[in-house]
Amino acid sequence: MHIPNESALLRGARQRPQDRAADAITRFAGSMLFVYLHVGWFVLWVLYNVAAPARFDRFPFGLLTLIVSLEAIFLSTFVMISQNREAQRSEIRAQLDFETNVLGEVWVEMIAARLGIDVRQVHETVAERMAAAKARQNAADSGGRALTGDPTLDTQYLHSGGHGAPRQHPSAS
Repeated sequence: MHIPNESALLRGARQRPQDRAADAITRFAGSMLFVYLHVGWFVLWVLYNVAAPARFDRFPFGLLTLIVSLEAIFLSTFVMISQNREAQRSEIRAQLDFETNVLGEVWVEMIAARLGIDVRQVHETVAERMAAAKARQNAADSGGRALTGDPTLDTQYLHSGGHGAPRQHPSAS
């Protein structure tokens, strides 16, 4: 079984010119060059319309406000398009990770079977350790209020100070 790589899958998804244009516009709009150009444009616009004899957009600069509002509408649309494309990329990556994990698990089980290792016992041990880890995490998240009920784990938690660091005994200070 061959698991394709991310680049091969994304190449096919990135063929549409409008998607490439949306990504390019979003990249540019998220740059400092975009900010500097807009600051320069606004300064020139305001200075010209305050100081020049042939003003075309008097204070409070209604035309500038209209243009900037339309630009914001289009830029937000381009950002949403790019976010949707990034979500698609994330889904592809997650699927590839899942397929790789399944492939790895099958390999491990096949090797374990050849070595005579009881895979069921391994899965049971993993389940027990994961349950204990979740219980310790819950106890840590609750500040020790939600102890596990397992005296060994609860004692280790209380002696560790809750976050793995040994707790100082009051008389040791």
